[in-house]
Amino acid sequence: MRYENPRSIEAVVLDWAGTVVDFGSFAPTQIFVEAFGEFGVAVSLEEARGPMGMGKWDHIRTLCNAPQIAARYAERFGRTPTDADVTAIYERFMPLQIAKIAEHSGIIPGALDAIAALRARGIRIGSCSGYPACVMERVVALARTNGYEADHVVATDEVPNGRPFPAQALANVIALGVRDVAACVKVDDTVPGILEGRRAGMWTVALTCSGNAMGLSYEAFRALPADRLAAERERIKALFAASRPHFLVDTIADLPGVIADIEGLLAAGRMPQAC
Repeated sequence: MRYENPRSIEAVVLDWAGTVVDFGSFAPTQIFVEAFGEFGVAVSLEEARGPMGMGKWDHIRTLCNAPQIAARYAERFGRTPTDADVTAIYERFMPLQIAKIAEHSGIIPGALDAIAALRARGIRIGSCSGYPACVMERVVALARTNGYEADHVVATDEVPNGRPFPAQALANVIALGVRDVAACVKVDDTVPGILEGRRAGMWTVALTCSGNAMGLSYEAFRALPADRLAAERERIKALFAASRPHFLVDTIADLPGVIADIEGLLAAGRMPQAC
């Protein structure tokens, strides 16, 4: 037997909030604000968005490590937050998240058509998220009622290490029977999600407008003047630069065209690790 480069894409691994559902990624961010607020510690929506893409406990730990938030916590409790404090916030976050996930469960415009186009090419649909399994169960059920169902789902607490580690992406590769990670594409709206795909050896596509980085509703995004939209794209491109996504597009609606471009690179002998 000899190794041969893949010539076509076998699977894509899609993020959830900000990628397929919840334009602007509001469900997780708003609940972080509310969970901290219940402990008397103010966290802004912008601050809550900072570590987006990580598992939720790690996200809260990262927020607590931020000097300005740690200082507010110390002012309230007389000490900086310990891991036990992080767990207490996380345990308050979870029921809030489950209770309110339906408020931000709408499918992102163009997602269903894009996914249908991929399936028509024989591409399997994997998925992963920073949500734990108890939240993902609710997210998946809501998405199903809206017409979307992935072939496989991996929650952050179903692997030893969540994003930016590659475990969730690779768990999809195994479950979907993908023959080569170079025949797989990771699509995400966060830096940890792109790093996950890069570290898994996949092609990566960063979404600039539908997710956490822009943080606008679909209506607000559509209403942006052309010059402001161009400036936002450049700002978000700079945010993603260090994670080295192979492609940047506005939303998942642009994905079928990117898949065609990637297959062109594969046909020319290019591999994701070398690009």
